[in-house]
Amino acid sequence: MDTGIEIKKSLCAICDPLTQCGLDVFVKDGSVIKIEGSEEHPFNKGSLCSKGAATRQYVYHEDRIKTPLKRVGPRGSGQFEPISWDEALDLTAEKFASAKAEFGPESVIFFSGYTKYFRPYLRRLSHAFGSPNYCTESSTCSTAVVMAQKLVFGLPAGPDIANTDCLLVWSGNPYHSSLGRGMAIDSALKRGMKMIVVDPRKTPTTARADIHLRVRPGADGALALAMANVIIEENLHDKDFIDNFTYGFKEYREYVKSFTPLKAQELTEVPAEDIIAAAKMFAASKTACVMQSASPVVHHTNGVQNYRAVFMLVALTGNYDIKGGQLATPSSYLHASGKFLSREHEFENPRTFSEMAPRVGAEKFPVWMEAATGEAQAMYLPEQLRTGRPYPLKCLIGFGLNYRMWPDSEGFLESLSSLDFIVNIDPFMTDSCRAADLVLPACTSLERSELRCHTMGYVQLSAPAIEPLYESRADVDIIFDLARRLCPDDPLFKLGYRACVDWILAPSGMTVAELERHPGGMFVKNPIETEERKYIKGAATPSKKIEFKSKVLEKYGEQPGLESLPVYTPPKYSPEGAPEMAKEYPFILNTGSRLPMFIHSRVNRLSWLRGLRPDHPAADINPDDARALGIEKGDTIRVSTPFGAIEVKANPTSMAMRGVAHMYHGWGDANANQLFDGNYLDPISGFPGYKSALCKLEIVRKNDRQGQGSVARMSGMPKPNSNCVNCGACVVACLDGGERSCDPCNERTRAGLKPACVKACPFGALAV
Repeated sequence: MDTGIEIKKSLCAICDPLTQCGLDVFVKDGSVIKIEGSEEHPFNKGSLCSKGAATRQYVYHEDRIKTPLKRVGPRGSGQFEPISWDEALDLTAEKFASAKAEFGPESVIFFSGYTKYFRPYLRRLSHAFGSPNYCTESSTCSTAVVMAQKLVFGLPAGPDIANTDCLLVWSGNPYHSSLGRGMAIDSALKRGMKMIVVDPRKTPTTARADIHLRVRPGADGALALAMANVIIEENLHDKDFIDNFTYGFKEYREYVKSFTPLKAQELTEVPAEDIIAAAKMFAASKTACVMQSASPVVHHTNGVQNYRAVFMLVALTGNYDIKGGQLATPSSYLHASGKFLSREHEFENPRTFSEMAPRVGAEKFPVWMEAATGEAQAMYLPEQLRTGRPYPLKCLIGFGLNYRMWPDSEGFLESLSSLDFIVNIDPFMTDSCRAADLVLPACTSLERSELRCHTMGYVQLSAPAIEPLYESRADVDIIFDLARRLCPDDPLFKLGYRACVDWILAPSGMTVAELERHPGGMFVKNPIETEERKYIKGAATPSKKIEFKSKVLEKYGEQPGLESLPVYTPPKYSPEGAPEMAKEYPFILNTGSRLPMFIHSRVNRLSWLRGLRPDHPAADINPDDARALGIEKGDTIRVSTPFGAIEVKANPTSMAMRGVAHMYHGWGDANANQLFDGNYLDPISGFPGYKSALCKLEIVRKNDRQGQGSVARMSGMPKPNSNCVNCGACVVACLDGGERSCDPCNERTRAGLKPACVKACPFGALAV
C-alpha cells in the first residue's frame, strides 16, 4: 500500500471482437506504469500476448491526437488547426444536415473500423438519421463466414472445442491470433482430441496437428468436396440426418462424384492419401466440428462457395448443433454468445430498411443484402463515389477509417476526394486522418468503459483505468453528442449511454450498476444453456432444412459464382483461372496471414513490437523458390502484380508453401492491398481476393548485412539450417543468456546448455 500503486481491472481491445483479454493495470499518480494479464479472467487466465504487453506504449505513443483538428490546407497536406469539441461537433452536424436536406440522408456514410465496442450506437445513429449506409470493416472480415454458414445452416455456428473428438481447423492459427482459443485447443489435445489443420503454411497450429493438409491458396472448396466424396463413397455420412433434415443432398452427391482424391490432388496439391485419411478421421469420429477463421478462406473470389463446401462436411456427418459438434449459439452482444439475452438488435435498428434508400452495393451484391448482417457493403464505396449511382454520396464519418483496407487503396483514396466532408476519429494521426477535413481524438480502452462478453458466460463492463489523455473522448461519447445534434428526438439517445446499456441488457436481468461492482467481470447469473438440435423444429433457412443446395442462391438462376450448389471455380487470378497471366506472374500472392506481434496496422508504430521482426515489411517465400531466384534472407525484392508493385525484404522460410509469396498487410510504405484490382471481389459477399492473386518476385538489391535476419540469434549460435523457420522460439527459451551456442534444428546442446530451446521449437526439432 505504501507504494501508491493501485491495480485496476480493465480489458485489452487491441484485437477485436472475440479476443478481449482481462488486464491488470498498475496505476500510480494517474499514470499506467505496468500491464499484466488478469489471472482470474476466464478467457486469458493471466496470459498476455506481445500486443497486449505493449498496451502502455500504445496508450502513451507520441502519435496520439491531442485535440480536435480542422483542416486548413489542401486535403492530404496534414495542415490542421486545433478547434474546440463544440466547434467540431457543430460543424459536423451542420455539414450532415445540409447534405441530408439537399441529397437525402443516404448521402451520409457512417463507417466503423476498429474497435467495435461502439457499433450498436453508431448503427443506431446512422439509421435514426435516416441513412442506410452504416458499414464497417466487416465488409472484409468475418461477415462472409457468417453468410456461408447462414446459407447452409440458417444460423451461424461455432466449434465446441471443449467436447469434440475431432477438430478440423480450416485455415486458422490461434497461437498467433487468439490466446484463449489456443489454450482451449491445447487442453483438448491433452484429453485426446484429434486435430486436422488445413493451411498453406507451416504454423504452430499445423505442428500440433495429426494431419496437415497443405492446400494451395483458393483451392479450399475442391479439397472440401473431395473429402465429401470420400465420406459418401465410404458410406460414412449420416443417412438419417440427411434424409430427415437436409435439402438438396441428391444434387450435391451427384456434384461431388467428380471430385475424387486424385483429381483434388491436382487442384489442391494435397496428396490424395492425406485427403482420404483426413476425411475418414473426421467422419469416423464420434463428434467432429470445424474451427472457422474470419478471413483466410473468404478472401478469395470463390470464398463463400469454398466455405459453404467446408461447412457441408458438418452437415454430411450429422455434427450440426450437437455437443462436440458445430453449435448454433445465439449472439448476446457484439457477435459473441455470452449465455444471456439482450435487445442489441432492436436497439440498433430504429428504422426498417424499407423506410430507407437502398444500401451502398445493394444492386451489385444482392446476396450480401439478404444473408449478411444488415450493413452496406463498403467495398462498393469507390465505385459509387466515382459514378454517383444510384445516388451521390457527400459526407463520411469514420471511426477508425483506414483507406488501405480496400483493394487498390490509392484508387479508393482518390475517390474519397469527391466527398464534400470527411470526419475521422482515431487515437492516432494516421494517413487516413490526414485525408480528412476534421480529425477527432479517441480514447484507448484504458481510458473508457466498454461492455464485452465471452462464450463461457462471462460479462465485463470495464471502468476507465486512467483519465482520458489530452482532449480525447470515448467513441460512444462522441456518438451521443452527435445524436443530440442530428436526431434530438430519438427516445433512447435522449436517455444517455448508461441508460441505453441498461435498456439493451434488460432481458438478461443485469444492470450497469451491478456490472460496475465487478470491474474485472462476472459470470452471468442463470446462464442460458444452449439448446441442441434446434433444427428439428425447423432450420432458419427458406426450406426450413439444412441446405446442401441454397434456396437463397437458387433465385439468381445459377449465375457464375452464385450457383446454388457449392460449385468450385478457381480464383479469377490463379494459375488455373488466368493461365496466360501466370506465365508472367508465376507466384501466388497470399496476404494477411497473422504474425504474433501485429494486428492489421494498429500496432505497427510501436517500437517494442517492430523490434520483434525488424526486417519488415517482408515477404515469406519458400527456400526452394528463393534458391531458384538467387534470393537470400534480407535481400530487397520487388513483389509485383499487373496492378502495382512494392519493395520488401525477403524472408525465405519453410513456413511458406512452394510457389506462394506470403505477405503481411497494413504497411504504409509497402501496402500489399495496393497490388490488387479494386474489382477483384467475391460476387456473393463482395470480399476482396486478398489471399490469391498472381505475382512475380525480382531482386532489387542484395542484403548488405549478411548473416543477419529477422531473428536475432544468440552470440555464437550457428546459422540455422535451410529449413529453419526462424520463429525465434529457441532464442526466447534459451536459459543461458546467449553465452553458449546451440543448434535447435539438429537438437544438439553444448557445454551444459539446457535444451529448452530444442523443446520450444513449435515445429519439432527433429522434424525440420
